[in-house]
Amino acid sequence: MKEEDDCWCTQLIDEKGNFNVDGLHSFITSTNFSHCALSYAVVSVMGPQSSGKSTLLNHLFHTNFREMDAFKGRFQTTKGIWIAKCVGIEPFTIAMDLEGTDGRERGEDDTAFEKQSALFALAISDVVLINMWCHDIGREHAANIPLLKTVFQAMMRLFSPRKTTLLFVIRDKTKTPFEHLEPILRDDIQKIWDAVPKPQAHKNTPLSEFFNVEVTALSSYEDKEDKFITEVAQLRKRFFHSISPGGLAGDRRGAVPASGFSISAQNIWKVIRENKDLDLPAHKVMVATVRCEEIADEKFSRLCSDKVWLALEKAVQQGPVRGFGEKLSSIIDAYLSQYDAEAMFFDEGVRNAKRQHLQSKALDFVFPAYTTMLGHLRSKALDSFKINLEQSLNSGKGFAAAVRMWTRSSMLEFDKACADAAVRQASWDASRVRDKLRRDIDSHAMSVRNAKLSAIMNNFEEQLAKALVNPVECIFETGEKDTWPSIRKLLKRETEAVVSEFLSSVSGFELDEETTERMQQSLRDYARKLVENKARDEAGKILILMKDRFSTVFNHDNNSIPRVWSGKEDIKVITQEARTVSLNLLSDMAAIRLDERPDQIDSILRSALMDGTVSVASSSRGVSTDPLASSTWEEVPPKDTLLTPVQCKSLWRQFQKETEYTVAQAISAQEAYKRSNNWLPPAWAILAMVVLGFNEFMLLLKNPLYLLVTFVVFVLGKAIWVNMNIAGEFRNGTLAGILSISSRFLPAVMNLMKRLTEDAQGFTSPEGMRNS
Repeated sequence: MKEEDDCWCTQLIDEKGNFNVDGLHSFITSTNFSHCALSYAVVSVMGPQSSGKSTLLNHLFHTNFREMDAFKGRFQTTKGIWIAKCVGIEPFTIAMDLEGTDGRERGEDDTAFEKQSALFALAISDVVLINMWCHDIGREHAANIPLLKTVFQAMMRLFSPRKTTLLFVIRDKTKTPFEHLEPILRDDIQKIWDAVPKPQAHKNTPLSEFFNVEVTALSSYEDKEDKFITEVAQLRKRFFHSISPGGLAGDRRGAVPASGFSISAQNIWKVIRENKDLDLPAHKVMVATVRCEEIADEKFSRLCSDKVWLALEKAVQQGPVRGFGEKLSSIIDAYLSQYDAEAMFFDEGVRNAKRQHLQSKALDFVFPAYTTMLGHLRSKALDSFKINLEQSLNSGKGFAAAVRMWTRSSMLEFDKACADAAVRQASWDASRVRDKLRRDIDSHAMSVRNAKLSAIMNNFEEQLAKALVNPVECIFETGEKDTWPSIRKLLKRETEAVVSEFLSSVSGFELDEETTERMQQSLRDYARKLVENKARDEAGKILILMKDRFSTVFNHDNNSIPRVWSGKEDIKVITQEARTVSLNLLSDMAAIRLDERPDQIDSILRSALMDGTVSVASSSRGVSTDPLASSTWEEVPPKDTLLTPVQCKSLWRQFQKETEYTVAQAISAQEAYKRSNNWLPPAWAILAMVVLGFNEFMLLLKNPLYLLVTFVVFVLGKAIWVNMNIAGEFRNGTLAGILSISSRFLPAVMNLMKRLTEDAQGFTSPEGMRNS
C-alpha cells in the first residue's frame, strides 16, 4: 500500500507472519532504494501495545504509520510489521514499525510473534527504538522487562554480535531528573543482560559487544504536545548521518548492500519462522551469493544484447577488425565495472568469486568471435605469404630466400595482429592457430617448391627428348659400325649439358645434397630411358629398316646415284654388301649397349647368317648346335635384350625372302640390257657373208647403177632406222622389238614417202614443219 506522500508506507509482514515480497519490491523500486549500496540505515521501534510507537515514528521521521485514536479506545493499531521511508533524512533511512507487545488481541500467540518480530528487527536494524513508559523504570515486572529479556535472548541466538544501537525512549518523563533515571535504567539493563542465559561462546561477552545503549526521554505527547514536538525535533537531528563515524549506528557491522536487502530480509524471516538459529555471517554470504549472482546474470544478459558487441560480432564474421581486442576488452571492462559498482559492498570472497565467474562466462561467450578473428588473421597472413612469394619468384628471387623472407614477414604480421586482437581479461593462447599458420605456410611452400621443381624437371626432360630422340633414330637408321658408341657419346654429352643447366636452375632452392643427387640421377635415368625406349621402338620395326637399308645400298652406288643394270655390275658382290649392311643393323638392334659391355652378337650373327657357319661343335657330346637357337645372348642382361637370337634368325629369313625379288629384278634388267645391245649377227656370220657375197660385191663395184641403188636403199634404211628408233625397240627383248617394228613399219614407210614427195614439190606440211 502506498500513501500520497513520499514515505511509501508498506506492510512488510502481516499479522499471520506472511512476508509481502511484492510489496517490498514495489517499495524498493519506488524509492530507488536499491541504488543506495551501503549508504542507508534501518530504524525499528519496539514497545508495548498502545505505547505511542507509531506516533513517535511519524513525528520523528515524517512517516504516516497508522496511529491509535484515543477517543475510540485502546486497541491494537499496528498489525504485523510495517516499513516506510524516512522523509528528509540523509542517508536513506527506513523506519520499521513493529506490532506492539503484550497485546490482548493475540492471546497466547503474543510471545511467539513477539520473539520473532524482535529477532527480525535486531537482525536487520541498525538502530532499535525501545519505547517505554517512565513510570516502568525500576519495576521488575513492568512491560519493558519481558521485552528486554526477549530482545537479549533473541540476540544470543545470533552467531556473532552485530553491534546494534538500542535507543531507549522514555515516554512521559516525570519530574524526576533524567540524570537520575538514566543510571537506574542502565543498571536494570545490565542486570537483565547478566541474568539472560548465554551460549558458551558468549558466556563472558560484555553487553557493549552486542549493543550500543543510548537513553533519551520525551515529554508527554498528550499533556505537553509542543514540548514533545520540540524534543522529537532535537532527537530527529541525531538520525542525520547516523551511519557515519560517531553517529548513532556509526560502528555497525555486517550491513547488507541495499540491492540485497530484499533477499536478506526474506531469508531472515524464513529462518526465524522455521525457528532456526540465525547465523549472520553465513546469512551474509548467502545474501552476497544470491545477489552477486543476480547482478552477474543481469550484466551477462546485457552483454549478450549489447549493440556495440553485436555490431563487433557481425563485423568480425565478415573479416578482420582493426583494434578488435581493445574494443572487446572495453565492452567486457564496462560490464565488469558495472558489476563491481553494484556488488562492491557484498562479501569480498563471494563478490570476487562471482566476478570471476561472470568474467569467465563472458569470455566463453565472446571466445567464438575471437577464434573467428584469429581465423581471419591466419587466412590473411597465409594469403599475404602466397602473393608475396609468387611476386618474388616472378621477379627472379631465389626460392629458398623468398620463402624465408616472406615466412618471417607473415608470421610477424600474424603475431602483431594477434597482439591487436588479444583481450586484456583473457589469457587465450593463439599458439595453436599460429602453429597451423606455420604448417599451412610450410605446406604451401612445399607445394610451390614441388610444382616448380616438377616444372623444371619436365622442362629438362622435354629438352632431353628433343636432344636425343630424333638423333638416336637417325643413328639407328644410318646403321654404321659405331652406332652404339655414337649413341653413348650423344647420351653422355646431352645428359651432362642438361644436368649442368639443371643445377644452375635449382641453385635458388638450396636443396640438400641427397635431393640434388637424386634429381640429377632422375634426369640421367630419364635420358637413358628415352634411348632405351627409342631402341625398342626401332627394334619393333627392324625388318622395315633392314629392307630400306638393303634397298638403299643395293640400288645406289657409292655416290648415291641410282644404279643402271648395264651388265657390267657384279650383282652378287652388291647383294653381299647390302646384306652385310642390313646385318649390321640387325646386330645393332639386337641389344641395348649403353654400358659398354663386350658381346659376341655381331660375330655370331655374321658367322651364322652370312658366312653359312650355322652350327658349332658341342665340347661335351660333339653334336652340332645352332648358336641362334636360344632366347638369350651371352653377356647381355635380359633387360637389355631387344631381339633374341631366335628372333634374329627368323627376321633374317624373312628379310632374305622379301629381298630376293629385288635381286631377281636386277638380274633380269641386266640380261635385258645385254640383249638389247647385241642385235648384230655373230662375227662368223659376218665373215661368211663377206666370203660368200664377194661376187655380188664386185658386181656392185663394176656397175655404178647398182651402187646408186644400193646407196639409195642405205639412205632409206637409215632414215627408217632413225625414225622408228629400232635400237631402242630391241632393248626390251628381241621378240618385243620385232612385234613393235612390224606394227609400225608400213606407217613409217608411208610417212617417209609422203615427206619426200612434199619436199620434191616444195610444199611443207604442218606436221613436216613441226618435225623439221
